[in-house]
Amino acid sequence: MTVTEVQRAELAEQRDAIRAELMPAKADRPATTARGIHHTALISSDVRRTVEFYQGLLGFPLIDMFENRDLPGSTHFFFDVGNGNTLAFFDLPGVDVGPYAEVFGGLHHLAISVEPRRWQEIRTRMDAQGIDYLLESGTSLYFRDSDGARVELIADPLGEMYGRSIF
Repeated sequence: MTVTEVQRAELAEQRDAIRAELMPAKADRPATTARGIHHTALISSDVRRTVEFYQGLLGFPLIDMFENRDLPGSTHFFFDVGNGNTLAFFDLPGVDVGPYAEVFGGLHHLAISVEPRRWQEIRTRMDAQGIDYLLESGTSLYFRDSDGARVELIADPLGEMYGRSIF
């Protein structure tokens, strides 16, 4: 499905209207009620393969692993992604979840900021291992993880998007 230029212009007008109505000026924005993302949890079909991917390839240390309280036998495990943030996974033994799919309300992609030097090191490892990725805007690598979830590694600092502050 493609968007026509007329539809694109209409969508731009809708964004402008929402921004004008609902997004306070930076000086008028209230402080958030949140402290940060404690963890984002994804599904893993193979615990070892997921650890090898996120710790081995991407360099995110495995920091905790225990039985999931919601499903006996399931493993809940966490990776350090910096600044007190964690990426968590569950495996679901005995549950047929089917193949990964992007759906409304589901995960589109997970964007993780890494320092430019680390970003290049990871890109070099991906090249050496033949892992497909899309390079976008010179600072973003988009790829699929070991279960098909889309991940973006972005070399921009937290709070910036392609050289522009988002705060």
